[in-house]
Parts: sequence; structure tokens; C-alpha cells
Amino acid sequence: MGRKRQRAADGGERSLIGPSSSGASGNAEEERDTSTRGFVYVLAFFSALGGFLFGYDTGVVSGAMLLLKKRMNLSALWQELLVSSTVGAAAVSALAGGFLNGWLGRRICILLASFIFSVGGVTLALAPDKVVLLVGRIIVGLGIGIASMTVPVYIAEVSPPHLRGQLVTVNALFITGGQFIASMVDGAFSYLSEDGWRYMLGLSVLPAVLQFLGFIFLPESPRWLLQKGQNQEALHVLRWIRGDQNVEEEYDSIKANIEEEGKEVGAGGVVLFRMLSHGPTRRALIVGCGLQMFQQLSGINTVMYYSATILQMAGVRDDKEAIWLAAATSAINFVFTLVGVWLVERVGRRKLTLGSLLGTGLSLALLAVGFLLSAQSSPPVTLHPVDPNNSTCRLYGSCEPCMLDPDCGFCFRENGTKVFESSCVPVHQASIDHAAWGRSELLFHSSIQKVYLELFFWSHSRHVHACLAGAFFLYTGLVFLGLLFVLGCLPETRGLQLEDMENLFMGQLCSCGASSPTHNRHVHYIRPSPGCSSAQYGALDSDGAIAYITVSTALRCF
Repeated sequence: MGRKRQRAADGGERSLIGPSSSGASGNAEEERDTSTRGFVYVLAFFSALGGFLFGYDTGVVSGAMLLLKKRMNLSALWQELLVSSTVGAAAVSALAGGFLNGWLGRRICILLASFIFSVGGVTLALAPDKVVLLVGRIIVGLGIGIASMTVPVYIAEVSPPHLRGQLVTVNALFITGGQFIASMVDGAFSYLSEDGWRYMLGLSVLPAVLQFLGFIFLPESPRWLLQKGQNQEALHVLRWIRGDQNVEEEYDSIKANIEEEGKEVGAGGVVLFRMLSHGPTRRALIVGCGLQMFQQLSGINTVMYYSATILQMAGVRDDKEAIWLAAATSAINFVFTLVGVWLVERVGRRKLTLGSLLGTGLSLALLAVGFLLSAQSSPPVTLHPVDPNNSTCRLYGSCEPCMLDPDCGFCFRENGTKVFESSCVPVHQASIDHAAWGRSELLFHSSIQKVYLELFFWSHSRHVHACLAGAFFLYTGLVFLGLLFVLGCLPETRGLQLEDMENLFMGQLCSCGASSPTHNRHVHYIRPSPGCSSAQYGALDSDGAIAYITVSTALRCF
């Protein structure tokens, strides 16, 4: 560990800023940097298509479900299965993703994921029934799990340090972009009431095929090649990715780091136990897992997967209108991801995460208050028709407890915003959008232009309406805990190489966000002075100021 820390201090970032040179040399550096950026952006684009497919296949279900539950007469259980099966399959395949990344390589894993996405998309588009539809959703989930474990790693390993944060964030941008495009596709095909859902679910094949074709011609990660002993190929790929830049120092740094890791692996024992027994690795693992945990516990999946249904709960009756309004949520999510990509290298990861959590917490609190007020103003049951089956539905006195019962639905007439002649009746088991008896149809009256007698059966999401206020208050509390976690435990990593991250976790786990033991000062490069007597070490403070110190290098020259 001492040797690794010394390398990080002595040369980990040498290639970022070279010796002072003439203007012509500076122009050449800029041209090479532009060439490097161009190819790295191509790599990031084709890699992040996996993130796009992640976002598309998880987001498209929000609008498609409104058509599917009517077309295939889906019960609450089947709706839940079609949504959660994808996430469950992704979790299972993600467990295998780490092993596959090490065995097959990043490039092959991305090709495999894009192939699985293609098979899943075709299965969904041609599904004759809900069982095949479920199989298609599971296949898509397997692709999501592999892609989510591979794409960020590949992008991080091929990116230069000064672009890594921005390019890794591109994957998150493509995820939210996929959700936004999915909502637009949902809206466009919602006008095809019969088979619109087939186009919604099946169009994911297009980006999957594009990614597959692209990665046939793109290189493997140089870091993985070095891990497998393919040194010359790794050097060739690194030169290809970096253009005409001098990559020997970066190559040596990566190679030395891998050799150090190899010595640790050679020590024997279970990998997880070795990770947990090594302080810096254990602390980094806890911080990484904590960030992922609080991201998922923030309730974003509930909002995105059921956005169209939540809007219908708010009173939007038309499926197409609910789908288009849900697209607005996805659009805002996408736009502010663009803002995040722009800010990540300017503001830093830590401040950006804190601001994001603060905004998320306020939004969730607002949603919780809205659901609470909605539940408190639940319309009463004014009619109690004779129930031939003597069900429990006749016992409820308002809409809220009626909707909480899975066997009941709330029927009412409406004139504008006024609800009258409301009742709680049993739901028809063969068609959950209709009552077991009585009328559930559009009526017209001479004195009322449109009078509705409808059954609202919210299936899975209706529990959000009645008990969520509580659930969204819970999400708000979890986000507040996440805010405290980030405030105390997340260091700033802007501008550092992957090989230097260990230094940030040398101290205690939570030190009020101190980004390094040296108080936000990182050695970034070495500028040799003439001769072999001394060298100038440059350090970049957190405020961007550069300081130099001159150190004798007689021993190094010897």
C-alpha cells in the first residue's frame, strides 16, 4: 500500500499537465486533446446506449401499462409482475455481471447485453399473451443487469481523468434520456388502442442493434487487457484511444496498480473478506453502496414507473392525456440530467449530489402533502344499494377505505367537479374496470351535458393514493438520511485518476466530507527543473490555485 500511495503522490497525474513549452507546442497539445476527446466521446456514446436501453425498458411500462391492463385484462398481481420482474431479473444478472466482466471482458459483456436487449424487444413486440409478455420483460431485465454493471466501468476505464466524471455521467444522461424517449413513444402510440403497446415495447430493438453493431468495431478496455497479460494489445488500444499523446506514463501507472492488486489477490482468501479487511477498500465500498442504496430508496422508481397511473389518480381520466403529462415528468428529469453533466466537472460530485438530494427531498415532501390532503378530502359514499352478495363493500363510508379493499371499487356520478350518487360496490373479477353488478358506462342527461357513472379501481397504485402520503413521507425521511450520509462520508473526487482514489479513504470513514487527508490539496503533476538537482511539484487547491514547491531529486537522479 505504501508503494501505491507513493506512486499516486509522485506520478499518478503527470500526464495531465506537462512541462511548460512554447505556443506551437501548446497548439499541438490542444489538437491532440481534441482528437482524444472525439474518439472517447464515440466510445462513451455507444457504451451509454446500454444506459439508454435501461431507461427505455424501465420507463416505457408507465404508459404501456394503461393499454395492457385493458387489452389483456391484467389483474393487480399481473401488473405488479410485469413491472417488478424486469427489476428482479436485473438484480439477478447484475450479481453475475462482475464475474462476466472479469472473465469475458467489458466489450464482450456489452455485446452480450445488447443481444439480450434485442431478443427481449422482439419477444415483447410479438407476445400473444401475458405469460410471453412476462418472459420478455424478464429477458430485458437480464440485459439491464449486465449493462448496468459493465457500461460505467468501461467508460471510466477508457476516459482520461479530466473527462471521466463528465463521461460517466453521460450514462446517467442516457438513462433519463431513454425514459424521456419512452414516454414520447408511449404518447405517440397511445392512439393505437389495439396494438400500440407492441410498438412501445418493441422499439427498444433499434438502439440495441445499433450498440451491437458499433461494439463490433470498438476496442476492449486497456485495463482489462493488462489484467489478462495482453500488454502490447493494451498499449496499442491506449494509444488508439488517446490519439498521438504520450501514453507510456499512464500505461505504467495502470500496470503498476494492477500488479499491486495481483499481489493482494495472491495473498489468498475470499475476495469479499479481503476487501472488508482492507480499510480504504472497505470504506470506499461502504460509501459506494450507500450512495446506490439511498438513490433507490428515494422513491424515484415509484414516481417514474407509475407516473401515468399517479396522474390518473389525480383526476386525469383519459389514457392519452395521462401518458403525455407523464412525458413532462420524464422531460424535466432528462433536462436536469443535462444540467448535471455540465456541472459535474465545474461544481464537483459532492456538491452536486448534496444539491440533488435536497431538491429530491423537497419534491417528495410536496408529493406527500398532496396525497395527504387528497386522502383527507375523500368523497363520501351517499348511496347504499342492496348488495346481492352481501359483500364488505357496503360497509365503507367513503372513497378511501373502499379503494383500499381489493374486491371493491368506487362508483359515482359527476357534474363538473361535483361528485354525487356515489357508492362502493364489488369489482367484476373478469374485468377489473367494471362493477360486478349495476351500471358502469357513459350516460347523458338532458340537464347535464356529460354525466359519468364510473368504476375507479386503481389496482396496485391505488395503495399509493390512500397510504402514501405515508410512503412519500417515508421516502422524504430516507432522503434526509441520505443527505446526512453524503454530507459526512462522500469525498470529492474531481480531477483524480482511478488509481488515486484509495488515498481519499485512508482516514476514518466519515470525516465531515473532508476530501483527502491533505485538506483538499492533491499533487497533480511534476514539472522537472533543468538538470537533476530539483523538481517542482505542483499542487492544485480546492479553489483552483496552483502552488509549487521545489524538492531535491538527487536520489531520484541517482
